[in-house]
Amino acid sequence: MGINFKKAALILLTFWVSNISSVSGQTSSSLDNFNTDPLRPRGQNVIPLYEGWFPNPDGTYTLCFGYFNMNTEQTLDVPMGERNRVEPAMYDGLQPTHFDPLPNPELTRFYRHHWCVFSVTVPADFGNSDVTWTLETQGNQLSVPGSLIPAYVMDEQATSGRDAIAPYLSLNDDPPSFSGRRGLWEGPRIARVGEPMPLIARIRHPQAGTWLGWTQHQGPAAVQFSESEIRLDTADGAATTMVTFSEPGSYVVRVQAINDTERRANPTYGFEFYCCWTNGYVRVDVVE
Repeated sequence: MGINFKKAALILLTFWVSNISSVSGQTSSSLDNFNTDPLRPRGQNVIPLYEGWFPNPDGTYTLCFGYFNMNTEQTLDVPMGERNRVEPAMYDGLQPTHFDPLPNPELTRFYRHHWCVFSVTVPADFGNSDVTWTLETQGNQLSVPGSLIPAYVMDEQATSGRDAIAPYLSLNDDPPSFSGRRGLWEGPRIARVGEPMPLIARIRHPQAGTWLGWTQHQGPAAVQFSESEIRLDTADGAATTMVTFSEPGSYVVRVQAINDTERRANPTYGFEFYCCWTNGYVRVDVVE
């Protein structure tokens, strides 16, 4: 049986927004723009999402956030500030300012939003507190709270449910030694406007077939990749893409690496299971 993604998206997004309003005490006019065809080429909102949380070995907790861009073609950019903020302020600054369109359903049947694109780590005594991400797009402001709700706990960095494990990642010449959604951060590196700069991702995983997806995370202007998606045909290996910046400024580019042992033909299906992938971030200062 086929899946009617448009109807499913409408039901799901209506549920999210109504929950956000009831939990945060805020209201939004975003539903004014929804109809029976919520996914459109442009003019729609980006929905901030709380994905879930997982415990860390040191007693702290990590909360993951993603987003659902309801536009199939339009990319949106929202600088940090009143329209794109995380509260309490101590957790602000890691969220994306660049929002890619909805993934192409013809290429990624199950990969329907951008998963756990950033995370924040909270202390062991965080208790019943919230971390709230507020995002305004198309004139509508939505807020999503993240908390340690038991039902939202996620497997990290491996799961027995699908016998999956997150790839180990390195973003330089060192052997891969980091895995998981907390994210590996590198930089800042220096690049020049209009001059391609190489980005390397080294991967170690028990099996071949790791999928790598590069995108812009933060930055004031457009970024281009020679290859935004790469698939490794070895268990241990490296893949390089070239990134070009159109204007000077401070940027962050993001890579996500996942190896789904059951869906080799469509590795992004693994995102739907909320495990197991690795995030990497490279800070880049671009000069003339």
